[in-house]
Amino acid sequence: MKAESQEEHRWLEQLLGEWEVMSQPSTDTGQSQAPWTENVRSMQGLWFVCEGQGTMPDGRIGQSLMTLGFNPQTNRYVGTWVGSMMTHMWIYDGVLEDDGKTLTLDCEGPDFDRPGRSARYQDVITLIDADHRRLTARVQTEDGNWKEIMAAEYRRR
Repeated sequence: MKAESQEEHRWLEQLLGEWEVMSQPSTDTGQSQAPWTENVRSMQGLWFVCEGQGTMPDGRIGQSLMTLGFNPQTNRYVGTWVGSMMTHMWIYDGVLEDDGKTLTLDCEGPDFDRPGRSARYQDVITLIDADHRRLTARVQTEDGNWKEIMAAEYRRR
């Protein structure tokens, strides 16, 4: 097997490097987290590994690991996200929006408002410029609308 990177993989290269991450205050709690850091590296230009760490609102250290890639057979971006604060592995399936700056990653996971049920989520990565990006997480409500549950600003170090 010999996979070659494609234009979609090269789009992900914009995420490479060291980042300082500041979360926006939660719409539910009004609390923001202390700054996190994220290191994004490439695995031969096909997979991108985003390793984050920082202090949680309760003072504990948190870690996260995101993987992102592109599947030419399905023409979709794919990936995963895991964090030390939960046991669910989020599986991404997404598309680059027509603006060429916004990657929308769909996933499913536990409904935090209704235990025992699942909900649809989206993590949206928006490139502002070469040194600034935003991550917005949202959940689909019962009426089909999307509710923002978290936002973070990333600045290149």
